[in-house]
Amino acid sequence: MSSSNSSRFGTIIQIGNILVSEEVVTEYFACDYQKCKGICCIIGDSGAPLEEDEPDKLEEAYPEYSKLMRPQGIAQVGKDGFFSIDRDNDLVTPTVDGSGECAYTTFDSEGNCFCAVEKCFFAGTVKFRKPRSCWLYPIRVTKLSDGGLALNLHRWNLCKDAYEKGKREGIRVYGFLREPLIAIFGEDFYKALEAAAEHINLQ
Repeated sequence: MSSSNSSRFGTIIQIGNILVSEEVVTEYFACDYQKCKGICCIIGDSGAPLEEDEPDKLEEAYPEYSKLMRPQGIAQVGKDGFFSIDRDNDLVTPTVDGSGECAYTTFDSEGNCFCAVEKCFFAGTVKFRKPRSCWLYPIRVTKLSDGGLALNLHRWNLCKDAYEKGKREGIRVYGFLREPLIAIFGEDFYKALEAAAEHINLQ
């Protein structure tokens, strides 16, 4: 069951105990890797947000994906472990000292950046794909005091090409993220979100 209500923040879609901001269904977005080259993995104030169960999953898969990591990343994991605590006291992936580069990155011969964990997932050597915050980007998930969740759009100038590509190709944020949204929140959630999106975008 979904519902929506308007506020000064725009329409809020409620699906069970999950609140979704209007921008998730109205804004356009589609990663344009040919232009960004994975820069979001190497620039930032801190690492990618982690769920409480994810450091253990990263540790379990480490013997495989560490084969692809850079020496700097391996050294950082040796120093920090499989997570860091950022200035907001949140759990995040470790980043290489003196840079915003995620410790779990890997690069090809042309300098293109990829997630070492995800490359191993696609190769079938690990079961954990990558942190959910990375998979769901540009959606950011916030835990609410009542136990619910809020899904909001995160705007980052680094991804301006993705917003332009999404608009050019008619791909909205929720459509681009169909796979992770279903994997994390379920098929029923996505169907309700899709129905709400169709209603809002026809207005």
